[in-house]
Amino acid sequence: MTDPSFRTFGCRLNAYETEAMRGLAERAGVEDTVVVNTCAVTAEAVRQARQGIRRLRREHPEARIVVTGCAAQTEAERFAAMEEVDVVLGNDAKLRPEAWTALGRDGAGRVQVGDIMAETTAPAPLIDGLGTRARAYVQVQNGCGHRCTFCIIPYGRGNSRSVPAEVVVGQIARLRDRGFNEVVLTGVDLTSWGGDLEGAPRLGDLVAAILARVPDLPRLRISSIDSVEADPRLIEAIGGEPRLMPHLHLSLQAGDNLILKRMKRRHSREDAIDVCARLRAARPEIVFGADIIAGFPTETEAMFARSLDLVAECSLTWLHVFPFSPREGTPAARMPQVDPALVRERAARLRALGAERVRLHLAAMRGREVRLLMEKPDLGRTEGFAQTRLSTPAPPGSIVAARISAAAEAHLLADAL
Repeated sequence: MTDPSFRTFGCRLNAYETEAMRGLAERAGVEDTVVVNTCAVTAEAVRQARQGIRRLRREHPEARIVVTGCAAQTEAERFAAMEEVDVVLGNDAKLRPEAWTALGRDGAGRVQVGDIMAETTAPAPLIDGLGTRARAYVQVQNGCGHRCTFCIIPYGRGNSRSVPAEVVVGQIARLRDRGFNEVVLTGVDLTSWGGDLEGAPRLGDLVAAILARVPDLPRLRISSIDSVEADPRLIEAIGGEPRLMPHLHLSLQAGDNLILKRMKRRHSREDAIDVCARLRAARPEIVFGADIIAGFPTETEAMFARSLDLVAECSLTWLHVFPFSPREGTPAARMPQVDPALVRERAARLRALGAERVRLHLAAMRGREVRLLMEKPDLGRTEGFAQTRLSTPAPPGSIVAARISAAAEAHLLADAL
């Protein structure tokens, strides 16, 4: 083993940052090193990371193991106490070139974890895709200024910090010049973008600037947003800019107002329904995904039923269902817990509902004309992010006009036009 090896746990943002670290490590001449980018969102995520580290030590007995990511930031001493770990690198340092230069010279200290809350700027790493030519990702924001009672992530990533618009636009223009037809904006709390910048611009302002200043970009996509913070200019762009993809993933979490209050969310059930209605009025073909937690502490069957009802009332399609598990260090972990078996049963019911919503959505797509961004020669995504198998191959990264011929269980079938 000579070149550094990387293992990623957790979210898409972690995967993005792993690719940025790969470039930093290569430029710094880091060798014979395994880098583990951890997730802290649940206790299970931390357990899996620790288990993975032990396995990697068995597989690479002579390599140096560097542990970074959110769990390394929030539980630095716990990872430093593992005999398999050589260096713990905090989220505050992992995207700094000097940290990798020190690792390349074997001059890094064993624990390099600072005060993430003291960070005031967002790094702006640039990568050329995540192992594919299909789409590129640009990190425009990091951290979160909110304190939901179930979430540890602000303590792993700090408060919200934004990448200035001119930097984002410059990165996207470069990616377009390199041939990417779709760019995805990513961050921890995207709709908080701009709050720490001069003039406090909003996410809608950033989207408008990108579309205006990179006019040859065919597709711009937004990842997950906090629905209640969708600003008027963003809704206007969704309604009037065909290059902005009609697909949004919403951080809803629950459908009952008392549970939302105990989660310390910033929206009510009625707010979520209203935002979805306004977005659908602006862009009738829009497709929604959503995060929903099953079995949050104190959740009764009636409260859970309101989450089930919200799926239809917001016309949700792609559900990310999370069975609640207490995360040490969060207020929700100290609340009265729902029986774990009941949590699992509710999560299963939500997933079954989600599968039915996907089936209905795909069935309704039959006969429609779409433009597919090809991920593989025979597989692409519609504007609404439905996976689609194309009958004739096309180059990955290309955009192909097609007509949907049929719907399978979890994907569409299409013929090129």
